[in-house]
Amino acid sequence: MIFDETAHPHRRYNPLSDRWVQVSPNRNQRPWQGKEEAPAETIRPTHDSNCYLCPRNTRVGGVKNPDYPDTFIFTNDFSSLTDPCPPATDTGHPLLRRGSVSGTCRVFCYSPRHDLTLAEMPLGAICKVVDAWAGQTEELGRRYPWVQIFENKGAIMGCSNPHPHGQIWGVDRLPEEARREDACQRAWHADHGKTLLADYLRLEEERGERIVATNDTWTVLVPFWALWPFETLVLPRRPAARLTDLTDAERAGLADILQRLTVRYDNLFETSFPYTMGWHGAPWGNGPTTHWHLHAHFYPPLLRSATVQKFMVGYEMLGEGQRDFTPEEAAQRLRALPDAHYALSA
Repeated sequence: MIFDETAHPHRRYNPLSDRWVQVSPNRNQRPWQGKEEAPAETIRPTHDSNCYLCPRNTRVGGVKNPDYPDTFIFTNDFSSLTDPCPPATDTGHPLLRRGSVSGTCRVFCYSPRHDLTLAEMPLGAICKVVDAWAGQTEELGRRYPWVQIFENKGAIMGCSNPHPHGQIWGVDRLPEEARREDACQRAWHADHGKTLLADYLRLEEERGERIVATNDTWTVLVPFWALWPFETLVLPRRPAARLTDLTDAERAGLADILQRLTVRYDNLFETSFPYTMGWHGAPWGNGPTTHWHLHAHFYPPLLRSATVQKFMVGYEMLGEGQRDFTPEEAAQRLRALPDAHYALSA
């Protein structure tokens, strides 16, 4: 038999996290009689008087939101971290280890509009989001070694409020994913003298088969080792270490590429496409940052339609991650979609 990556199961290595992913082509064609999600709500008011995040509304704790004109950031009323936090006590046994963690959690409303996701926002408004991300990264980086910016979009991803928003956490130590990426990038840079993702991006641009969109300063691609069905990686073409290192041109280019990517996601199944996304940049402190290459991960759960999602269960939980069709097929489908949003061009 001759190996065919489009037909034969195989494994792919993720050099960013030192993990393997199983690819099972054509598994997406199996009959589906499992759970289906309700389609995402597509018509929302510009302002919802019952929304805790809309301007002028009062949140659960009694604080009233200002009449904010663009982005709005506040400390989460139900924060997962506190600062200070008492040190964790020793359990007295090496098999029962625990450690302390402290930090802060902030909520970041992208705009006052209850009805506009990143895919539907005008480019200038997305630029303000990028600027706020950078500003928050710099502010929290003065206090914490790790700043995690992320967004859970859609009820299917556990989002508790439909008003378009993300979160920004400052943490007093590197979480597990950051630790793995730091170690892998450090080792590659020590061996090759360049960032891992700079070398990888050059390879992907030469081959082109997994590129989704590109502009002068940014590239979006489906990584060779992608686990989620339509997972993407957003990369600056220059190896900046953090959002704070971006030039004005790179910030504008990032707003453009985010709009083009999120519009493509919505166009894929003509729905407000759910995902978890987040930024990984160099930790803060006195350590070297030359091995780091800023990037964003997008992890969307939808598999074959607006109502059928990918479940990470069974073999994925007990063995290793598995995807249902090749990353090359996912990239081709996303690349072929138009830049104009389906709901705005109808």
